[in-house]
Amino acid sequence: MIWKTEKVNMPFEVKDCTLITRMGGVPTAVNLRDLREGVAVCPVECLFHHFCETAIRPSFDDPEFRNDFAVWSARYLRDRVLGERLGVINPYSCESLGHLRDSVLDVLDERLMEVGYSHYAPAGEDFRFMRAVTVVFNRGVELATPADWIAHLPELSFSSVYYHFIEARRRTPDRLDDFSTWLLGFGSGTEELLQALQSIDFYYLTLPELKQALIDVVKRVAVEVGGV
Repeated sequence: MIWKTEKVNMPFEVKDCTLITRMGGVPTAVNLRDLREGVAVCPVECLFHHFCETAIRPSFDDPEFRNDFAVWSARYLRDRVLGERLGVINPYSCESLGHLRDSVLDVLDERLMEVGYSHYAPAGEDFRFMRAVTVVFNRGVELATPADWIAHLPELSFSSVYYHFIEARRRTPDRLDDFSTWLLGFGSGTEELLQALQSIDFYYLTLPELKQALIDVVKRVAVEVGGV
C-alpha cells in the first residue's frame, strides 16, 4: 500500500497502559446528599476515573451506563431517574474537568430539590471515590506511514486503543487523540483519515466496539482514496 503525503513524519510508537487505583481521599457516600458533597470536593482525578477510566477497567461492565455515578445511583440508590440523567453526561463535551464537576453538581442539586430525600445504599455498597495512576509502557512497535498504521490497527490491544484514542485527549492541549496528532505531522494527504477519526462518537462505545469502529472507518477511507 502506498499513501501519498506531503512530508515524512516521525514513526508512531505504539504504547500500552494499565491503571493503579487508590482511594480518592474523600468520605464514601451512602445517599444522594453524601454523593453531592463528595463530588463537590473530590480531586478532579476522581471525576476522570469514574467517568473516563471505566472504559479500561476490567471490573466495569454495565451495558446501559458509562460512568460509575450513574450506575451506583440506579443500582444502589434505586433512583433510575438520577441514573439516567447522570448517564447522559459526556465528559468529553465539557471544556474541562471543572466544568464536568459543575454538570454533575447541577444534576445532583436538581434531583435533591425534586425528591428532598434519598434512599440509602445497602450496607457495604457505599460509593467509594477512587482515583488512578496510568502506568504506560512501550510495545516495541513503530509505524512509519499511515499505511503501516492502518495495517496494524487490528493488532492493537484494547488498552492501546484506550491510551492513544481516549486518554490522549486529557494529555494534549488541543484534546486530540494520538493518532490524529501523528497524522497531522504528514501535512496534506491525510485529511480524509483525520475526518474519519473525528467522526467516531467514542464515549458510549466499549473498547472492542471502538477498536472495530477505528478499523472500519480508516479502511473505508483507504479504499475510497485508492490507498489499497
